[in-house]
Amino acid sequence: MTDIINILRQHSFLVIALVKCGLLLFILLTVLAYLSLFERKVLAHIQSRWGPYRVGPHGLLQPLADGLKFLFKEDPMPAGVDRFVFLLAPFLSLALALTSLAVIPFGPQPLRFSILGTQYETSLGIVDLNIGLLVLFAITALGVYGVALAGWASNSKYPLLGGLRSSAQMMSYELALTMSVVGVILMAGSFNLREIVTAQEGRMFFGLLPRWNVIAGPFPQIIGFFCYFVAAIAETNRAPFDLPEAESELVAGFNTEYASFKFAMFFMGEYANMITVSCLATIMFFGGWTSPFPSAWSWTHFIPSALLAVLGVLLLIDGIRYETILGKLVLPGVGTALCALSALLLFFAPVNNYIQGPFWFLLKVFIFIFFYVWMRGTLPRFRYDQLMAIGWKILLPLSIANVLLTSLGILKWGLR
Repeated sequence: MTDIINILRQHSFLVIALVKCGLLLFILLTVLAYLSLFERKVLAHIQSRWGPYRVGPHGLLQPLADGLKFLFKEDPMPAGVDRFVFLLAPFLSLALALTSLAVIPFGPQPLRFSILGTQYETSLGIVDLNIGLLVLFAITALGVYGVALAGWASNSKYPLLGGLRSSAQMMSYELALTMSVVGVILMAGSFNLREIVTAQEGRMFFGLLPRWNVIAGPFPQIIGFFCYFVAAIAETNRAPFDLPEAESELVAGFNTEYASFKFAMFFMGEYANMITVSCLATIMFFGGWTSPFPSAWSWTHFIPSALLAVLGVLLLIDGIRYETILGKLVLPGVGTALCALSALLLFFAPVNNYIQGPFWFLLKVFIFIFFYVWMRGTLPRFRYDQLMAIGWKILLPLSIANVLLTSLGILKWGLR
C-alpha cells in the first residue's frame, strides 16, 4: 500500500490529469445527451408542439431511451464498403470533437485540494497551453476527415456527395474562421486562452461596461465576432448551413449509410463541436468567465444562488401538481436538491466566490447554444452556391478588413 501511495505521489500530475479527463468525459457525454433533449424541446416550442414528454417527467429520461435504442438497434453495413475506414470515420469525428475541449479553460481560479496530507493545485481545464488557440484550431481543422471519410467509405453516391460538400464547405469557412480571431490575438498579444480572458478584465465608460473584445478598443471586434460565429455555424454543419446532410437532396448526406451507435457518434460529435465553438466565442469576444457587472456590485455574487433557488421552487411546485407518480417523486426531489445547493452557496462564501467564474462562463456558453437551436428552428437552408458565396465573397473579405482595421487602431492608439 505504501508503494502505491509513493507511486501516486511521484506521478501526481499524470494521475490528476487522468482524473480530470474522466470527469470531463462523464460530464460532457451527459451534457451531449441532454443537449439533444434541449434542442428538441426548444424547436417544439418554436413550432407550437410538445416535443418529448412521455419518457420520465417532462421527457427527462428521453436521452436514456435514445441511448438504449442506439445501443440495441440493428447495425447493418452496406456491401462494398471499406470496412476499416467506414468504422473509423464516426470514431474520428467524435474523438476530435471531444479532444478539442481539452484546451478550454473553464474558470480563473485553480482548484486546491489535499490528498494524504499532500497539497495539490490544478487548473479548471485539462491543460493550459501557451499556444492553446493554435492547438484548438489544428484539432478542429482535422474534423473534416471524419465526414469526408464517412462519405467516401460508404460506397454510395449520396454519402459521397455529402462528404464532398462538407469538405468544400469546411475548407472555405476555415479561412474566414481563422482570420476572424486574428484581431483578438493582436489585442491580447497571446495565443493562450487564459491570457486572452485576462486581457479583457476591467471596466470602461464610467466603470459600467465590461472591457470585452466585442466592444472594447482600440477597435471593437464586432465584425470579427460576426465573421467568427457565421463561419463557426458553417464549420459545424448546422442549419442554415447544413448542406452536407440536406434531407431533400441527399437523403441524409454523409451519414446516410450509418445506423445504430455509429450514427449516434456523428450526432454527439456535432453537439461537442457546438460546445467548443460556443466556449471559444465566449473566451475570444465576451470576456470568458468575467462577470458583466462591476465587482463593486456585491449583490451580483448571489445571482447563481438566486437562480438555483427559483428553479428549485418551480420544480417543487410543478412536482406537486404533476400527473404521474414518478413526476411527483422525482421533480420535488430535484427541486429540494437545488434549494439545498442554493443554501450552500448562500451561507458558504468561499464556495460562492469560487463558482462565480465557471457560472458566468457556462451561462454565456448556454446562450450561444440556445442561439444555435433558435437559428435551426427559424432560418431556411441556403442554396449551395449561396453558401459558398457567403464564405468567399463576404466573410473572408470582412475578416481581412477587420485585421487591417485592428492593426491600424493598435498603431494609432496602442493597446488599452
